[in-house]
Amino acid sequence: MQVTVNEEFLQLTPGTSLQGMLVQLQQDKPGVAVALNQQVVARSQWSQITLNGGDQITLFHAIAGG
Repeated sequence: MQVTVNEEFLQLTPGTSLQGMLVQLQQDKPGVAVALNQQVVARSQWSQITLNGGDQITLFHAIAGG
């Protein structure tokens, strides 16, 4: 199945969880936030969400500043 991550296509195995995708991309780390189809997803929900073909995922990285 195909999803879009930060405007780039990614092929995943059907049934892949959001957390599984993040592990595969080595993005399952502190400071990362995720929006799925333009809705921010709490980290506590990542393992419970199964991705579907056509989903749009946006990864954000926290930036320290003042």
